[in-house]
Amino acid sequence: MTFLYDIGRVLLDFDFESSLARLLPAGCTDPHERMTRLLDRKDDFEAGAIDPDTYIHWALGVLGSDATPAEFRDAWQKIFTPNEAMWERVRELSAAGHRLILFSNTNAIHCPWVFDAYPEFSLFDEAVLSFETGSIKPHPPIYQHALDTHRLIPRETLYIDDMPENIATGREFGFQCHQYDLTDHPAFERWLSSFPI
Repeated sequence: MTFLYDIGRVLLDFDFESSLARLLPAGCTDPHERMTRLLDRKDDFEAGAIDPDTYIHWALGVLGSDATPAEFRDAWQKIFTPNEAMWERVRELSAAGHRLILFSNTNAIHCPWVFDAYPEFSLFDEAVLSFETGSIKPHPPIYQHALDTHRLIPRETLYIDDMPENIATGREFGFQCHQYDLTDHPAFERWLSSFPI
């Protein structure tokens, strides 16, 4: 069996706002508006349409921050918390010989850093990463890329993602899909138990 795994809020929880808030200038009166503007362009960044240096320079301007690019990178990276319940299952699936593929909207600041920070990502055989493909979920091109590049058989591919719109496109491609809820891991285990793995 092949497993397509999203990263955010499946393998790793994340919180951009708390980490980036420390870059805001003292006395900032509109932190929410600045953060919203910064994250509004995240899709373009994760689609690879903006290079990291350009995005960082722009983001620091939006935040009105005097932080260095290195400090921004550090804050942007330090947003994650591992979902240990899911990692336990990933270890079991890997040990059983299943094919594990990452399928994530992500960017060139998080990758490859996240793979070094969390070495268990080495359990994944392959990866489809948005900034490398030029497209993001839920848009069909990244799903087609995954199918073509990794020669997936949709009915034999289990796709786990937290976003309903991503799951909807996955279903259109014929994947076996589960919309993951970080607060209800047992629901995932019940779904998984319906497959002969």
